[in-house]
Amino acid sequence: MYILGLNAYHGDCSACLFKDGNIVAAIEEERLTRVKHAAGFPINSIKFCLNKENISLKNINYVAVNRNPNLRLFSKLLYALKNILKIRKFNNRLKNLKKINSLDKEFENYFGEKLNNKVILIDHHLAHASSSVTMSKFDECNYITLDGFGDFVSTTIGSYKNGQLKKFKEVQFPHSMGLFYTAITQYLGFKKYGDEYKVMGLSSYGKPIYKDKIYELINYDKKNLFKLNLNYFKHHNDGIEMSWLEGEPKISNIYSNRIFKLLGEERKINEKINEFHMNIASSTQIVFEEIAIKIMNKLYETNPCENISLSGGCAMNSVMNGKIREQTKYKNVYINHSPGDSGGCIGAATEAIRKLKKNSKIVVSDDPYLGSSYSIEAIEKIISDFKKIFDEKNIFVKLINDKNQLFKDIAKSLVDKNVIGLFQGAMEFGARALGNRSIIADPRNSEIKGLLNEKIKNREKFRPFAPSILEEHVSEWFDIDDNVNFMSKVYKINENKKSIVPGVVHIDGTCRLQTVSKNYNENYYKIITEFKELTEVPMILNTSFNENEPIVSSPNEAIDCFLRTKMDKLYIENYLIYRS
Repeated sequence: MYILGLNAYHGDCSACLFKDGNIVAAIEEERLTRVKHAAGFPINSIKFCLNKENISLKNINYVAVNRNPNLRLFSKLLYALKNILKIRKFNNRLKNLKKINSLDKEFENYFGEKLNNKVILIDHHLAHASSSVTMSKFDECNYITLDGFGDFVSTTIGSYKNGQLKKFKEVQFPHSMGLFYTAITQYLGFKKYGDEYKVMGLSSYGKPIYKDKIYELINYDKKNLFKLNLNYFKHHNDGIEMSWLEGEPKISNIYSNRIFKLLGEERKINEKINEFHMNIASSTQIVFEEIAIKIMNKLYETNPCENISLSGGCAMNSVMNGKIREQTKYKNVYINHSPGDSGGCIGAATEAIRKLKKNSKIVVSDDPYLGSSYSIEAIEKIISDFKKIFDEKNIFVKLINDKNQLFKDIAKSLVDKNVIGLFQGAMEFGARALGNRSIIADPRNSEIKGLLNEKIKNREKFRPFAPSILEEHVSEWFDIDDNVNFMSKVYKINENKKSIVPGVVHIDGTCRLQTVSKNYNENYYKIITEFKELTEVPMILNTSFNENEPIVSSPNEAIDCFLRTKMDKLYIENYLIYRS
């Protein structure tokens, strides 16, 4: 049985494919359209999934979507009657709802075939929870979903046991921790959809001296989990402009002008970041963490369990994630490779499978390498198409047939201070590069951060780069022993190790690490092992293979990025491409 899972008409739209309960493909639309956080109908992702399995739409038994606009109709109606929003602000939302409820027509438009009522609509937050718990491999756990909004809800807490999800509480519109964090992100001049990670990075440079003021915007509430002070927001009355139907998502300012009386003038786009901005970021991050930790502790009191599973866009906050074990009674914290909306396609599919199997327990692999891959023959053909350009630019190509020699060559190139593009195997699913579509470098180089920004990334100086470390060496280097397969947690590096790898240590002495095991990525594991043989350091610097664009998906895109940047070497499977 084939089930196609979709995150449609939302940011980071995506598709995945399950065959007989096992996931066989998943990809974000942005990787194929080259539009960051692409919204709309993921037609290219759908076609990729079908092509990868060599099937057609006729073979699909069900299409599961991580949205169900038909839920909570009474709550929506009641809120609408109490709060008459400006009609024009509802136009896009109404179109969005119509699109979700008429997916049969969308498929017919694109494929010329009818689905014949095969669509299963899944509650947005149920999809988040399902994707997380089914991948966690926990027999039982507590779960939390935290995001902006989905199906009129921003937060759910509950438990998972014997294959059953039990919801204890949900937070409905207009209260949202995700929207709170987005509002401050916008206030600090980061206006693009998905810029929240910049505030998280900036927070380490400041001090939380404005905590009391930030607590004027949002606060913990024992009964309701948390509440926004709606006087400082406008999404609930004036409404906000949102674009989810196609292209790059856009959201207008969420905060009201009253915020200026509380915090002062907002930072303008491209305005120089000063100490005030850093302190606002720090205060926001701390308030966000404190409220989230209180919610987790309340959940533990309700249902004592040492395991917790997090999902939703707020679960991308790796700084918060790294503090959970220290500040709660949870001993095992699971966040999968795609906790945000892109992973909703997997959650929709897993929940559809659970329903079809009458809520029986299912376990799904959390292997993230589900995207495009290329044969040596295909790569050879693509490289030959660039021959003229390579000749003009004095760029050379070398084939290294022996895999072990290839890994040694990559490690030696790192030691020689080369910035390397690494393109191997199947592309990662989720927001982070995990060794298959990565740019790698020597973390011992104190100047590597500036070098990477100069050669390729051109990003804000306050944003750190991350280490990939062999899993068996984590406790030697960090203040905790934990598996962080998907770069989802930030931990402090041991004091005696900071000076050894300055290229990956943030200003506050932390790292957002990725633990690397043979089970997930044997080739990447062997590269780092070879680097350790040369340097006695069991980690390398890893950042996403891109230049202010979505992560590269194809060899063509990898070569294009190599050509327009100052990257030193590019390894595409067994091929080395390098400058003279």
